[in-house]
Amino acid sequence: MTDPVYFPWLNMAIYRRTVPFAMFMAFVALEETFRYAIQQHWLDQPITALYYLYPIKTVAVALLLYKQSPFYHEIRIQDLGQLWRTVSVALIGLLTFAIWVSADWVVTLASPLSGFNPMLLPDEVVRVLMTAFRVVGAVLVVPIMEEVFWRSFLLRYLVDTDFESIPIGSFTWSSFLISTVLFGLEHHLIVAGMIASVFYSLIVYKTKSIAQCILAHAITNFALACFVLFTGKWHFW
Repeated sequence: MTDPVYFPWLNMAIYRRTVPFAMFMAFVALEETFRYAIQQHWLDQPITALYYLYPIKTVAVALLLYKQSPFYHEIRIQDLGQLWRTVSVALIGLLTFAIWVSADWVVTLASPLSGFNPMLLPDEVVRVLMTAFRVVGAVLVVPIMEEVFWRSFLLRYLVDTDFESIPIGSFTWSSFLISTVLFGLEHHLIVAGMIASVFYSLIVYKTKSIAQCILAHAITNFALACFVLFTGKWHFW
């Protein structure tokens, strides 16, 4: 499908790869604003009221990704048909998870968060629905949204602003290091985030495939979701 130009001053290729991420981060900022207002007693609401933003965020970002999906030519599902490479990528995703949950010692951007704890919700049906949205968002929406932004767009944009002319998996030290640091800063566990970014970037350098990066990221997040649900270590969420 041809990417139409609606506005001559707007690069639609950049727009399609950055706006879902920007929307996600805007929701994060909104949540933190409400959290601060509740903690300062400016809003008379329980902290669990913030949980209801996550389904809205998940659906909004998912719909935007779906609408733009015909233009994500770099996501080639057929890449996953390379069995041994896909298995290797899946194992890297699990290794990333193992490092993540062992990362209590690393530098964090702020004081430890309580995380999403569905046990604080009084209604069982609501608990199940909120948990389902949390898992679906983490496993299906976030990996696509983040890999389209970080590995498809930014990693190439830092090589050349005409990023579509740069092949997927092109390496420069500057793009690798800058994207690694920024990806770490996006997450509460900064160093763990940087390590994850290194693994996902190495995957794209080796496989030249965004689909493989999405798979690794999704497996990391799925393993983390299972770990949190089974152990009750909600701060990882």
